[in-house]
Amino acid sequence: MEYISETVLGLWKQPHDLGVGQLCVRAAIVYVVMILFLRMAKKRFLSRATIFDVILGIIIGSTASRAITGNAPFLRTVAAVLVLIGMHWLLSLSARDSTWMGWLIKGKADVLIRNGTVDTTELRRAHMSDDDLAEDLREKGIVEPSEVKEARLERSGTLSVVKR
Repeated sequence: MEYISETVLGLWKQPHDLGVGQLCVRAAIVYVVMILFLRMAKKRFLSRATIFDVILGIIIGSTASRAITGNAPFLRTVAAVLVLIGMHWLLSLSARDSTWMGWLIKGKADVLIRNGTVDTTELRRAHMSDDDLAEDLREKGIVEPSEVKEARLERSGTLSVVKR
C-alpha cells in the first residue's frame, strides 16, 4: 500500500516533485471517481442545467483539478468533491419538495409571450433583446410572436414555446 501511495500517486510529495507518470495516474483516478460521483448526482445534472448545476460543475472542476496537480491533499480533495455532490443532491431534493426552495435555488420561468403579445418588461428583465427572442423563435420554426400562445424563458435559460 505504501508503494502505491508514495511511488504511484506521490501522495506525500510536493506538487513540484510529482512526476509525469504520477500526474497521469492521478488524472485517471480522478476522472473515474468523478464519473462515479456524478452518476450519484441527479440524472439531469448536465442535460438541463440551471445555474445551480453549473456552479456545482465549476466548483467540482476546480476542486478536482487540485487533486490531480497535487496542490491539495489527494484523498481529502476527493472527499470534498463527494461532500459537494451530496450537498447538491440534498438541496435538489429540498427544491423538488418545496416550491419556495425551488424558486430560491433554481429560479423560475418567465413568460415572455402570452397570446401572441411580447411582454417587453419581462424581455428586458431577462436581458434579452428583440433580436434574441426572434432568433429563439426561428429556431423553433416560428416567424412571428403572433403564432405563439405562450413562450417562457425556462430556468435552464432555454425558450419553451406553445404554438397557437
